[in-house]
Amino acid sequence: MSETPTTAQPAPARRNALFWVAIAFSNFQLWTAAFQPLSSQVIRAIHVGFVLLMIFALYPPGEHRSPAVARAGRALGWALGLVGFAFSFYHWIYEADLTARAGELVSMDWVIGIVLIALVFEAARRAMGWGLPLICGIFLAYGMFGEYLPGMLAHRGFGMDQIVSTLAFGTEGIYGTPTYVSSTYIFLFILFGAFLEQAGMINLFNDFALGTVGHTRGGPAKVSVISSALMGTINGSGVANVVTTGQFTIPLMKRFGYTPAFAGGVEATASMGGQIMPPVMGAVAFIMAETINVPYVAIVKAAVIPAILYFFTAFWMVHLEAGRKSLLGMPKDECPDPWIAVRQRWYLLLPLIGLVGLLFSGYTPMFSGTVGLALTVILIFGAAVISGVRGTALRSLFWVLLGFACAGFYWFGVGTFMAITAVLVALTYVLRRGGDARRLALTALADGARHALPVAIACALVGVIIGIINLTGVAAELGGHIIALGEKSLFLALFLTMLTCLVLGMGIPTIPNYIITSSLAAPVLLQLGVPLIVSHMFVFYFGIMADLTPPVALAAFAAAPIARESGLKIGIQAVRIAVAGFVVPYMAVYSPALMLQEGNWLDTTWVVFKALVAVAMWGAGAIGFLIGPMNWAERIVAIAAASCLVVALPLTDEAGLAGVALLLVWHGWRSRRLAAAPARGIGA
Repeated sequence: MSETPTTAQPAPARRNALFWVAIAFSNFQLWTAAFQPLSSQVIRAIHVGFVLLMIFALYPPGEHRSPAVARAGRALGWALGLVGFAFSFYHWIYEADLTARAGELVSMDWVIGIVLIALVFEAARRAMGWGLPLICGIFLAYGMFGEYLPGMLAHRGFGMDQIVSTLAFGTEGIYGTPTYVSSTYIFLFILFGAFLEQAGMINLFNDFALGTVGHTRGGPAKVSVISSALMGTINGSGVANVVTTGQFTIPLMKRFGYTPAFAGGVEATASMGGQIMPPVMGAVAFIMAETINVPYVAIVKAAVIPAILYFFTAFWMVHLEAGRKSLLGMPKDECPDPWIAVRQRWYLLLPLIGLVGLLFSGYTPMFSGTVGLALTVILIFGAAVISGVRGTALRSLFWVLLGFACAGFYWFGVGTFMAITAVLVALTYVLRRGGDARRLALTALADGARHALPVAIACALVGVIIGIINLTGVAAELGGHIIALGEKSLFLALFLTMLTCLVLGMGIPTIPNYIITSSLAAPVLLQLGVPLIVSHMFVFYFGIMADLTPPVALAAFAAAPIARESGLKIGIQAVRIAVAGFVVPYMAVYSPALMLQEGNWLDTTWVVFKALVAVAMWGAGAIGFLIGPMNWAERIVAIAAASCLVVALPLTDEAGLAGVALLLVWHGWRSRRLAAAPARGIGA
């Protein structure tokens, strides 16, 4: 660690009031995560207050109009944000009174509750567009007026006091489980990723991917898949993944012959997969663990094999596309040495290794995330302090002593890390070095808060749906009808659930998509015999696919300005690349061993083998290339064989494997004949 990380160079212009509000937000979350000084309800309220303040300040009304209107809009934005922030303290100041009169509203409760609900809707609209607010507005209208609907759609009727109390003051509305998870685990892990990104983790991942596969057939696209998979371990946001790794990989793919639409589609597909890649998993893992009351590690174990299969799918599809178009990789001498990259920045992997180790040792996600974040900060400032020392012995002694000091958290708690960080920061001033590290830390704190905003406001607003569902019982009613449809066909119930996820995902991100569909559809699958975690993972997986599905494919539109292609064309290519991955959730339902939910290691090995073969055949049929170009008959046989491997019925596995074997023999013979034909022609 000879150099201080210098990735971040924030411009002085960014040091405005909003910059310091973001830093205050991050520090509040770190303080509450480390010491838990306030009740959970108060932490959730202030968390939402900070989110409202930052969103209204970031997205003021009239910002694209005349200068005078823009100035007035900024003032109005700050005013609305400050109102939302100030109102959040109502839950702290009157916490005892609100608990004592739960469900009975006084005049001030009415004002606070109605204004808060309105501000959350408007903030979500500003940050995310109309999709999620419209869906949540429909549920809110159903809660208010559903008693007037005909037949089975009607509920018994609820007063406005019940609705406002549930949504604004209870633990099933705006401050429900999603906001609890956002204010604890999610924010910590987003901040953890922000610090690692600022410290240079993106460069490490890109160099490693480029050095390992950049020179192979279609190498630039494979670099995109691998770097996005690695980024997914620390950054669960698919869109953020697109705009970070995509800045490097999309132009590289275009330079080596991929079309702009396909290059953007590869990046969008690979980046969205980051949401199913442990340990962060787009923060849905934390919400899922709280929702179904299972250990976080159980979610991670269930996700590991599907995540690997997802990225195998993307890798395989770009390999086939490169073969179809005869696209070569980069010259070997232009690719960096991956092991030099690891040797130079290996220390950045230590916090990630520590985080995973703590999670699998049974520690809570909050504790593990706090320790991982603390280790990252200490590494950054430790590297800054020791940067001027040349002697190997002194440097080694410094890191050994620092390691022993960090071990003190076993006896003194996370306060140990704060004390060590304070000492290291003080040393950077005394030694007059480490200015870059201090700027990096401030930028990471501000970026972490900003990156958390879309997730946090989605979690707050989707609480409206959860509150109305619990109040009216509409989920049980809807579930009964789906069960009636799926009683004789589990596949039909799965297909309807998939369509629900894809349709909802056209307007909203993965987290609210998962929360809505898991509330409505996952209990139905459970009643049809699908294991608990598998039913929720099925919903989650297709929530990810929804962000690739046109016409509203968020990841595709994030890649559009980088690829300089329309988001719709990129979305179509992304679906084409990910199409083989659509079989994985179905295989998990019919063979839960794929998610380590049933059977032994032999069962898991067998179903993973079937999944790999099915994905390979499905991909070959979709692209039209395997060893060589495939004709339509071969493509149909490949897809039919893959489909047989997915359906867990008597003799379908045997039929599928037999079809694959016959196809490989025929296609191999035919490809050799086609390859030999030009040679015979030249010889003649």
